[in-house]
Amino acid sequence: MNKEVGLSSDLNEWLGEASEITSTFQFGPRLKQRGKVISIGDGVAFVSGLKKVRLNELVIFETGVEGMVMSIETEKFGCILLGFQDGISAGSVVLGSGEVARTKVGDELLGRILDPLGQALDNGSEFEAKDYREVERPAPPIVDRDLVSTPLQTGITVIDAMIPLGRGQRELIIGDRGTGKTTIAVDTIINQRDTDVICIYVAIGQKSSSIKKVIQAITRNGNINNCIFVAALADSSPGMQWLAPYGAFGMAEYFVDQGRDVLVVLDDMNKHAATYRELALLLGYIPGREAYPSDIFYIHARLLERATQMSASNGGGSLTALPIVETLSGNLSSYIPTNLISITDGQIYLEPKLFNEGSKPAVNVGLSVSRVGGKTQLGVIRNLVKSLKIDFAQFQELELFTRFSSAVDEHVLKTIRHGRRIRAVLKQRQYNPVSLAEQICILFALKEMLLDRLSLEDVERFKTGMGSWIKENAMTITSKIIEADVIKQEDRKILLDQLTHYARGFNSYVSEEDEPSQT
Repeated sequence: MNKEVGLSSDLNEWLGEASEITSTFQFGPRLKQRGKVISIGDGVAFVSGLKKVRLNELVIFETGVEGMVMSIETEKFGCILLGFQDGISAGSVVLGSGEVARTKVGDELLGRILDPLGQALDNGSEFEAKDYREVERPAPPIVDRDLVSTPLQTGITVIDAMIPLGRGQRELIIGDRGTGKTTIAVDTIINQRDTDVICIYVAIGQKSSSIKKVIQAITRNGNINNCIFVAALADSSPGMQWLAPYGAFGMAEYFVDQGRDVLVVLDDMNKHAATYRELALLLGYIPGREAYPSDIFYIHARLLERATQMSASNGGGSLTALPIVETLSGNLSSYIPTNLISITDGQIYLEPKLFNEGSKPAVNVGLSVSRVGGKTQLGVIRNLVKSLKIDFAQFQELELFTRFSSAVDEHVLKTIRHGRRIRAVLKQRQYNPVSLAEQICILFALKEMLLDRLSLEDVERFKTGMGSWIKENAMTITSKIIEADVIKQEDRKILLDQLTHYARGFNSYVSEEDEPSQT
């Protein structure tokens, strides 16, 4: 009897659930849009029969490859393939998805190598994303933004001292091939290893060996667990290369919406522009200057406008963008570089001449600028480098002048000696970012003319040993200065005495009573 009661209870429960399901079920035919391929080639397909598609919508080919709608005409539309066209030909069936292109987002992406839609490219396991973001998203309105006010320390002395960056800024890295553009970006990522900044490196049309070197450098020297690598390599479809920066920004905006800080490196925008030109010509866009479509400026401006500092009422997160662009023979006035210079908040120009002379990073301070970063620079650094740019410019001019004249007065010799120490301080090995405490001590020693009493060889040793010296002798005073963001008079005396004692340990040190040699 008890068994019959239990069975009846289970049956009633099941019938209740079934009744609830059937009450909400819509009976009738399920309509699905179907179209067919008219023509296909070079990563672009023209499709007819899908009457209700919209721009940026995903369509699915019969092989399972996805495409994204890029142009719409009366009887057909053009789409870019987000995969390879093997097995797709004229007459192939195409289904509409009703969804726009989206990428996976979330903390699960950290430490992974992904394609622009968030699919794993490394040997790690596949994962189900908890959330998605549209790759094409309007930039935040002005009322939701705030002023760029927090510094982004790169660990590169020449940049942090003379071309400072802020969180939420867009700073272009520009220079000829092989001048160290990617190294600047990678050093900046490495320097975020002990911060809360999430870094996204985007490889657009790069060789697999190139991104492998980047990942190895960050793995050895940085914190790969706060990084995401988005790869649309040279052997990827043009559609994926085009989508790469948009997918990366979608991933970044997930963290920004949570109030976190994100750094996105776009390497490089030349290849992105060339890919867009290729796709646009195949889609029938009217070509303009250098065969680029007329909206190439808008395309890049719309993308980079998504980099911003959000207001506190909107979470206070930030998205910093470091786009990279390559010049040819130092020509800064070519089409894509001038577009990006106009769009961004400044540029870091790497000069081949400086690179070949061994001045690395080869930053041309005179042609580089940070239009908003100066307001974010730490007060202690700002006070130490007030006259650094002018002093360095005067040195460069005088050094050039003395090559043509042997009659040089004492003041000029002292200026040249000091300028050579400035140049030595600004030199830096790759993948070796300098901590804030080290920068403060080195720039303080430079300002107090302490380095003028050392040979250039010992200046390099002075810099190299600074990190370990601070840990053993100056942690208290440097921590106090960083916390106060200013060098007070009593702290200045203590720091000067400690640094003087450190400098006296080098054989080339010349005391104040003696005159240093003019080299």
